[in-house]
Amino acid sequence: MSTQTVARRYRRLRAEAGLRVVGLLNRHGGAETLWMVRLTCVPSATQALAHSLARRSDTSWVKLTSGGTEIFAIVHMPDEAELAHAMLLRDVPRRGGITGVSAHALLHTYLGGPTAWRGLTRALDERQRERLRPSFDTSDDRPPTSADRALLDVLGRDGRAGLADLAEATGWSRATAARRLAALRARGSVYFDVEVESRLLGARTQALLWMSVVPARLDEVATAVAGHEEMAVVATTTGPTNLVAQALCAGYADLHRYLTRRLGPLEGIRSLETAPVLRTLKRSGPLPGPARAERQSFSTGA
Repeated sequence: MSTQTVARRYRRLRAEAGLRVVGLLNRHGGAETLWMVRLTCVPSATQALAHSLARRSDTSWVKLTSGGTEIFAIVHMPDEAELAHAMLLRDVPRRGGITGVSAHALLHTYLGGPTAWRGLTRALDERQRERLRPSFDTSDDRPPTSADRALLDVLGRDGRAGLADLAEATGWSRATAARRLAALRARGSVYFDVEVESRLLGARTQALLWMSVVPARLDEVATAVAGHEEMAVVATTTGPTNLVAQALCAGYADLHRYLTRRLGPLEGIRSLETAPVLRTLKRSGPLPGPARAERQSFSTGA
């Protein structure tokens, strides 16, 4: 196709399918602690609380699950116990309509974050995928610092922002912005993600799977599950269920077949809870539009 045709199709997908490219800080295995928070709510309060969570700057992957009576969200916490306590034990439980709160710290990611769902590139052959893999040659191995915040803020809103936008936001020259971005990507600190309606890629049914696995088989089971094409996320967590996964399937019949024929035969899984995802209010990047930050308190307005 011509570049003009590709540009038109991209604009149409952005308008009609929620397509967006975002540049993200790799938080998996970093200084921050990722918490998976589950809120059980009365139906009348679910929507307002979910939208309030989505507007916060420290959340991602805010979802409505289990018939609309449960909210799932990932909360990014600095490695400071008092901040985690403020969010998880003070801010959340005091909101009206919440009947239950559970929080699980993410321990290790087998699939997710920089390792995206395979369905995103299913239409490409290996040669085409290889052409999309960047290569970097840089000697700058500095970890992200506060000086990179402006760069990351721009990329978080639009991963396709040009060097002129990055230079304007940071006060650097275009060459400096390009070198710093290449360095952050080379060390794995920054990666790009594609947000798009999964149903357009053939995955009309999503479900969160909470598994309790025998500790001696946990790594074996997690590695096996991460190799399944249906998986978008696989991670170990704290709590009574020590393995969480997100399944993307063509429909509920395919989800049933996956649970019974692929997941079921794995030895070591003691229990399984399945929570269908009804709606995703926020994905990996911040909500589109002006930057918003609601870190210290909730708003009950929708």
